[in-house]
Amino acid sequence: MNARGITLVSIGLALLCSRGAEAAQYKIDPSHASIQFRISHLGFSTMTGRFNKFDGHLEWDEAHPETASVEITIDTSSVDTNWAERDKHLREPRYLGVDAYPQATFRSTSYTGDASGGQLLGELTLHGVTRTLGIDIRRVGEGHDPWGDYRAGFDGTATLRRADFGVGYDLGPTAESMEFDLHIEGVREK
Repeated sequence: MNARGITLVSIGLALLCSRGAEAAQYKIDPSHASIQFRISHLGFSTMTGRFNKFDGHLEWDEAHPETASVEITIDTSSVDTNWAERDKHLREPRYLGVDAYPQATFRSTSYTGDASGGQLLGELTLHGVTRTLGIDIRRVGEGHDPWGDYRAGFDGTATLRRADFGVGYDLGPTAESMEFDLHIEGVREK
């Protein structure tokens, strides 16, 4: 490699490293975040629910949104549909299988879009199966809060097919897919 080639490689590496260094780390604030889902109930109505326990972090830099990343771990036993009997049922092996799979995880692999929104791709592991999942993201806002912390918030939506994750118990043709709504607020780590 000639001197010009080495210089170009050095400049490229410096740019990549500087972009990574600019992204701030945020801890997800579970008191200002939610993971909710919707699924058809036999084609007669829509059942909604949420996961009450999860944590994670994200990296975000408004000037370089392409460097955005997120990691979330969900306690699957925290499923809550506002009916204890159904929640117990959903924890069974044919659905979430919480004894064998106590956690679901999402780790992003790329982001395309701009600072206002785009698509986050990543690997979702649920019920022991890992698949690529796309989440449509919208930045809600960011800035200093009244207590001196800096926060950033995002909304997201995603659709997954239950059978793709080994949850194929027949709930009728209108219940093959589930919709997820994600509302995430993070506090920048100091």
